[in-house]
Amino acid sequence: MRILIIEDNPVIAANLYDFLEGRGYGVEAESDGHRAYQLACRQSFDAILLDLGLPRMDGIELCRKLREEANIDTPVLVLTARDTLEDKLKGFGSGADDYLVKPFALEEVDVRLQALHRRRSAKPFNGILQLGQLTYDSKKMEISYGNAIIELPPKCMRLLGFMMSKPEKLFTRAELEIELWGEEQETSERLRHHLHLLRRALVNACGKDPILTVRGLGYRLEASD
Repeated sequence: MRILIIEDNPVIAANLYDFLEGRGYGVEAESDGHRAYQLACRQSFDAILLDLGLPRMDGIELCRKLREEANIDTPVLVLTARDTLEDKLKGFGSGADDYLVKPFALEEVDVRLQALHRRRSAKPFNGILQLGQLTYDSKKMEISYGNAIIELPPKCMRLLGFMMSKPEKLFTRAELEIELWGEEQETSERLRHHLHLLRRALVNACGKDPILTVRGLGYRLEASD
C-alpha cells in the first residue's frame, strides 16, 4: 500500500514513516496542509494519515476539500490529540473514515490501515466512467467508444479504467505499476507492453491515441474528442 502521512510534528511523522516503511509500505510525508492537499490530488494513495492541526490548511478543511472538490475517496485515518465527541463528529463530518487519538501505538495504526484497505477492496467501483466518447462500464466490464465495444486484455482494461477515474491526472510509472501488479517493477518493460496494446486498440477505435506521455514524469489520459 502507498500511504500519505500528513503530520506537522516532525517526531511523530518520522516515527510513522520509519515504522510503516519497515512494514513494507510505500510512504510519502508532508507537514503543510496546502502542499499535502496538492500532493494528494497529484498522486494516488491507498490511505492517508491526517493530523488536524496543520499550517495553512487544517485537517478538517483538507479532508473536506479532498471529498467535495477533488472527488478523492482515498480512506482517511485521522490522528489527533483532539479527543472530544464534537471533534470526532467534525472529523467524520468532513469525510474521514476512522479516528485515532494521540498518543497511539504504531501497531494499532497498522491494524487500522489494514482494516480500511480491506473495507475499500470489498467495495470496488461499480459504475460508469465517461471521458469524451470513451466509456468504462465496470458492471459489464466493457470499454466502448461511442457505440463500439473495444476489445482489451484484462490488464489493459484495468489500466484504462484506472486512468479514466482521474482524467487529466499525470500518473507516474510507479502508480500505474502498483495498480496493475501491486508493486513497482524492476524495469518498465511490462508497463510499456500493456500501454502499447492499449494505445493500439484505442487508435483503432478512436482514430488517435489519447494517452499523452510526459517525458520523465509519466502518462496522462486526455479526452478522446
